[in-house]
Amino acid sequence: MNIFDRIAMLFRSNVNAVISEFEQPEKMLNQIILDMRSQLVKAKQQVAAAIADEKRLQDQTRQELKEAEDWERRAMLAVQQNQDELAKQALMRRSEHISRGDQLNLTWQAHKVETDRLKESLRTLNDNIEEANRKKNLLLAKQRRADAMKRINETMSHISEKSAFEAFARMEEKIEANERKVLASAQIDEEFSGDKLASDFKRLEAAGGNASADILLIQLKQKMGVLPAGAATANKALAAGAQQHEEEAVDVEIHDDNK
Repeated sequence: MNIFDRIAMLFRSNVNAVISEFEQPEKMLNQIILDMRSQLVKAKQQVAAAIADEKRLQDQTRQELKEAEDWERRAMLAVQQNQDELAKQALMRRSEHISRGDQLNLTWQAHKVETDRLKESLRTLNDNIEEANRKKNLLLAKQRRADAMKRINETMSHISEKSAFEAFARMEEKIEANERKVLASAQIDEEFSGDKLASDFKRLEAAGGNASADILLIQLKQKMGVLPAGAATANKALAAGAQQHEEEAVDVEIHDDNK
């Protein structure tokens, strides 16, 4: 079983653990990602070792071929020196290096194919882990939304709509009762405290202010042509008579109070 088979088995076992212990999904999903990343580090180390072995086989193959070339040059040198026996021995040594080189080359080619497969598997594993991490974040976001909705529903289920409206109605009635008490208290304070004479004159002044407003309205209507010019004098007299009547009424009240 290679490293990638072990990682796949680890992933399946962790997923089964998450399903069986769903009450802690965030903890379990985070642990899966941590385990996968830890296994990824180990896989990278093994792939790096396989690449190193491949490079070593390649170097050995090249070295054997180089040795074969060197012994061929030596055989040629022996021939030039009329040393046929030495040339034969050099050629035999050349053949040995070529044979070992061919064997090493076959081993290296096979190892290279396996190394390329491991590197591709490693890239795929890394991409899958990153994708799993993104899915983990989405799943946790959905889980948090589900938990929030559950808490809201549980809270709302414990709140009676009728009782809530009854509480508002009672509060409204209490506030209105307090308001009426405050207004009544202010009215009592006004009736039984302060200077009554000053209050009477304030009412009289307010009445005079209304009479002045009536005169201003009559003057405006005359300016607009709604009333004839003579109506102003009559209305002024009426207004003055009304003011005099009110003053006499106040005098009578004062006289009665002095008695």
